[in-house]
Amino acid sequence: MVDYLWNTQSPLQKALVAGRHGVAGAQAGVTLVEVRDLVLVQVMARRGKAADTAKAAKKLFGVDAPNTPKAVAGKSATLVWSGPDQFTVLAPRTDESSQIDAMSQAFSGAASLSDQSDGRCLIRVSGPRGRDAIAKFSSLDLHDAAFPVGTAANTSVDHTAVNFWREANGADGHPVYSMLVFTSFADSLWHAIVDSSLEYGVDTSRTSAA
Repeated sequence: MVDYLWNTQSPLQKALVAGRHGVAGAQAGVTLVEVRDLVLVQVMARRGKAADTAKAAKKLFGVDAPNTPKAVAGKSATLVWSGPDQFTVLAPRTDESSQIDAMSQAFSGAASLSDQSDGRCLIRVSGPRGRDAIAKFSSLDLHDAAFPVGTAANTSVDHTAVNFWREANGADGHPVYSMLVFTSFADSLWHAIVDSSLEYGVDTSRTSAA
């Protein structure tokens, strides 16, 4: 009898080649990172329970759940709007089963939960030319006045559905954008971003959620 060993691996296991790509220089224009070790849970308020869901989110995470296209950072997770009366919880993975149990208890009777931890891939784009690279494959207006920190959107990137939001600026003062995509499309999206960044020089890597 054959023994099967199931090992969880990144959907970008082959596509992500860490290092500098494209134009060489002292500083890369774009920094491209896959963020690993996340717990991702879709929270969907049940009919007539939006207020109860918001109350539960406030108690558990210390912030109001977004009810418009926004991303808000709580004490233990980031909540990203994903549609009317629903949002996605992103948290660094510590003990996944206990984290999901805590959410199940908090939202019991108010919302339905869907664990997406192994079904999505989080890609983060930053750097002085990050916005220029994204403009090649996205129709979103990313000007500071139109898309400030905390703004989110459900959009299509390279014909792929993506949850897209702007995080706090990086230590270098440049914008940071996050894209949450289904794992089956992650490879294609990653190549599209890399190709769009080559003329600026792009540093690629993966990191664990902080």
